[in-house]
Amino acid sequence: MKKVLLLALIACTLSANAQIKKKKAMPTKKTEAVSKKSETPAERKAVVYQVFTRLFGNTNRNNKPWGTIEDNGVGKFNDFTDKALQEIKKLGVTHIWYTGVPHHALVNDYTKYGISNDDPDVVKGRAGSPYAVKDYYNVNPDLAVNPANRLQEFEALILRTHANGLKLLIDIVPNHVARKYEGKSNPKGVRDFGADDNKIVEYDRNNNFYYIPGERFQVPTSDNYRPLNGESNPLIDNNFDEKPAKWTGNGTRLAKPDINDWYETVKINYGIRPDGSKDFPELPAGFDTKSYNEHYAFWANKDVPNSWKKFRDIALYWTAKGVDGFRYDMAEMVPYEFWSYMNSAIKMKNPNAFLLAEVYNPNEYRNYINLGKMDYLYDKVDLYDHLKQVIYGKALPDPISQIQEKFADIEHHMLHFLDNHDEQRLASAAFAGTPEKGKPLMVISATISSSPTMIYFGQEVGEAGNEDAGFGKPTRTSIFDYVGVPNHQRWTNEGKFDGGKLSESEKDLRDFYARLLNFSINSSALMGKFSEIQNINREKSTGYDEGLYSFVRWSDTEKLIVVTNCSWVTKSNFNLVVPSAIINQWNLKDGTYPLNEQLYQKTQAELVVTDGEGKIRISIEPSESFIFSLK
Repeated sequence: MKKVLLLALIACTLSANAQIKKKKAMPTKKTEAVSKKSETPAERKAVVYQVFTRLFGNTNRNNKPWGTIEDNGVGKFNDFTDKALQEIKKLGVTHIWYTGVPHHALVNDYTKYGISNDDPDVVKGRAGSPYAVKDYYNVNPDLAVNPANRLQEFEALILRTHANGLKLLIDIVPNHVARKYEGKSNPKGVRDFGADDNKIVEYDRNNNFYYIPGERFQVPTSDNYRPLNGESNPLIDNNFDEKPAKWTGNGTRLAKPDINDWYETVKINYGIRPDGSKDFPELPAGFDTKSYNEHYAFWANKDVPNSWKKFRDIALYWTAKGVDGFRYDMAEMVPYEFWSYMNSAIKMKNPNAFLLAEVYNPNEYRNYINLGKMDYLYDKVDLYDHLKQVIYGKALPDPISQIQEKFADIEHHMLHFLDNHDEQRLASAAFAGTPEKGKPLMVISATISSSPTMIYFGQEVGEAGNEDAGFGKPTRTSIFDYVGVPNHQRWTNEGKFDGGKLSESEKDLRDFYARLLNFSINSSALMGKFSEIQNINREKSTGYDEGLYSFVRWSDTEKLIVVTNCSWVTKSNFNLVVPSAIINQWNLKDGTYPLNEQLYQKTQAELVVTDGEGKIRISIEPSESFIFSLK
């Protein structure tokens, strides 16, 4: 639903950001700068494994549409055993993003644990949206073996994750919270969102919400949707008690939002007046070049809106518990100044924190990175969207080179993915159709830049998202309902996490991902320089078919030539040209140089340099890729 509303969301946000003109990477040991704006670039590539926490360990295969937790089962924190975490790490993963951890609204009875029931009229699905957070200082009770000890079970998972050599992220959703936010676990002195609001006005700088004075919230209606699919429930009465009504999460100012709005959430007020003007200090000119320390110092004595302090304190609470970073939902709906304020505070506590933002407006990328002090943004609108058109057969791969050039100064910050909880599964009929067709896209995503790579659990075994879970429909694995994930379940093998029930093709696919991702995190060249060689091969190489894409990467100690065949029908035979400019930079003399193929170490090839230009004889199958190394 996010994607349906994207244009409206961006339009809503732009008024808040209009006054800001265009004015980092995980700090570790310094290495060669791959982005001019990086404060200290990462020493190696990161790989993020996004896992929908409540689905990971679920062994139930019923998959009844709108099924209850008893019908369809649910995974727990404890399912992430040492064995499971080690197998994830062996895949080539450095970070796990545990999606859906903060306690969000859901339809299940936990009243004996002091948790109020949520009204299905304002809950999407049965298991609920992870982006309608109900209590930021605790975790989803569904995920605990003993809900009374749910926070302790998550704290144990943090320790277990670290003990297995992995870092972890959780979600923070600063733009909105559940309509029935109810902090039952607040630390001493922490007041709930809205507890001190002046509710008789639409806007007050220190209100946490925006209000519609004098009007009562009305539940949206639709001829095509009934909560819980029409099932009887004592709380379903087409009514939710909220007066005055609040603005809805996506910015809707109607007391009765549309069924396609984020009606289960309410928008947070960051000191943006209803007319879009700012009611807080702005960053001085030149702060796009300042470090997070300088940003932190700037905000030290500033008077900021109450919502800023609340979310900063939430982030620092989880940082203190050992969470290594955050994925920020719909970050572009929140002003840059707030991100500068919060992210600099996080970095002061953990300089290596991994801060990832969901942003879809390319014109604003540099502002979120340089002013907002984000480490990484989704490279969705450019690279992901273009690769999807390539696999559809609607576009050539050639414009990938222009995309790389367009973002050359921030390439390290543009996280690459082909699958996540918001998108259609890579292997689904609506995307690649088969996981094998996605292989060349994955090679490009993982090797074309120094940015992190992200995969979504089940992607590595070809999960296609075919289940109709209820509110969540096929082609995406549901984030709203209790469901099993079939291909992934075959890998988990009743908690053995050994792939014992995978088919041979699924085992081969996981092996491909493990080879590619492990190579990517150990390659110095992938943290070095990039050059496309696509254009010269279109001009000079006979037999260089339309689906082919090639480029080179190199460091002082490693030189790579990457060739991919995005066609799933055409086998290509041609002489790949390595232009004289690259040969010169690599200081290669005329002669023959053996190449080592890094994915499978089976293909034999050699680079022949004649009169300062290189050629490699290539025979490449449909959907095949080569990573040749010249050391």
